[in-house]
Amino acid sequence: MTQGDGELQDLYREVLLDYFRSSAHKGRIDPCDFRSHGINPVCGDELELTMTVKNGCVDRICYTGHGCVISQASCAMMAESLESVELKRAKELIASFKNMLLSQSPLGSVPAEIEVLKSLEGVRKYPMRVKCATLAWNTLAQGLAGNCKGRSAEFQEIEP
Repeated sequence: MTQGDGELQDLYREVLLDYFRSSAHKGRIDPCDFRSHGINPVCGDELELTMTVKNGCVDRICYTGHGCVISQASCAMMAESLESVELKRAKELIASFKNMLLSQSPLGSVPAEIEVLKSLEGVRKYPMRVKCATLAWNTLAQGLAGNCKGRSAEFQEIEP
C-alpha cells in the first residue's frame, strides 16, 4: 500500500465516523408515508426507516436502530443522498449502490448523487460487511417494491 492509499483509507474512515455520529436523519417521522424494518441477524444490525413523499419525490428519510459503524453510516448517507430525489431515481440509485458493492465495477460508474458512498468501497473485500453496508438500501428497496403508503414492510437479510 502506498502512502496515498493509507491517507485515502484514513479519510474514508473519518467520513464513515462522521456519518455514524451525525444525528441529522436519526429519529422517526410520524405521520409517515413509508415505514420499513430491516434486520441483519448475522451481526445484529437492525433499523427502521420512515419516509415522507411529496410530488413523487422523497421528502424526508429518518431512521432508528442500532448497528455497526458501517450499517449506520451507510444508512445516514443513503438518507442524505436520496432526499428530494424522485422515487424512480431512488430505485435506480439503490441498484447502483448495490452494484458498486456486490460487483467489482469501477467506482467511476457511481452516480454523482451517491458519490459520498465511495467511502464504503473497501467493504467489498469483506462479504459479511457488505451485508452491513447494504442493509438500509435493501430495507428501502423492499419497502418501495411493496409501495408502502402508510404500511410497514419487513426485510431480513438471509444467509445463502
